Amino acid sequence: MEEKNEMSFLDHVEELRWHLVRSTICVLIFTIILFVFQKQVYNQFLLAHLQPDFITYQWFCDLFTKMGLESSFCNISFNAKLQSLAPTNQLMNALWSSFILGLILSFPYIIWEMMRFIMPGLTPKERQKSKGFIVIATLLLIIGLSFSYFIIAPMSVYFFYNYQITDLIVNNFQFDSYIGLITNTLLGVSVVFELPLVVYFLTKFGLITPEFLKTYRKHALVLVLIVSAIITPPDVASQIIVAIPILILYEISIWVSKVIVKKQDKL
Repeated sequence: MEEKNEMSFLDHVEELRWHLVRSTICVLIFTIILFVFQKQVYNQFLLAHLQPDFITYQWFCDLFTKMGLESSFCNISFNAKLQSLAPTNQLMNALWSSFILGLILSFPYIIWEMMRFIMPGLTPKERQKSKGFIVIATLLLIIGLSFSYFIIAPMSVYFFYNYQITDLIVNNFQFDSYIGLITNTLLGVSVVFELPLVVYFLTKFGLITPEFLKTYRKHALVLVLIVSAIITPPDVASQIIVAIPILILYEISIWVSKVIVKKQDKL
């Protein structure tokens, strides 16, 4: 009997291993494709925020003008080019950026593999709901990517590129630091936008409650405002644009936690 249970456990581990292997292969495939087309990825995607006519700058300028507000987005200029200071910088950065973007693009497939692994232990009703989980996770990812690429990234680039303590100091950035800013923003914000799903599982396992989230709502508000002030240009309108979606996600997370707790109380 013990041998049967041991083999059953080993089979379980083996199955998990193959799910991880397939997920890794998916990430590698995307990474290779992105690396092959690295010039297009850099020119049309990662470096697009250095163009004064980037769609977000124009959109913000028009929006704030219509609202009667002055905005620095209406007078954008990028004077210096990015630098590569080491022989291997460009190659290593291309590899790393391709991997990060490949990981982001592989996320829906990774979620699907995770659900395939846990589905045998679910009830038929839970299996049906798991399909919706994959759709929601993918949708939140797309929203997070769009928000980070079209809102947070251009704000961050413009602010840090033009911030100067004194005219005696010239901003002449290394390109790997700049690309790191973009890729980290895309990855970080995408993870933040999965907050409602994270709260779903934490509540289901009894690690957090709606009361906990409500108690620390004010702390979350202060933290969001601080982060918004750091990553946006120094005007209130930009900070509000960044803060509002994150606060909405927090409120949605509280609602999700309430729903889970009510269902658990009925059982």
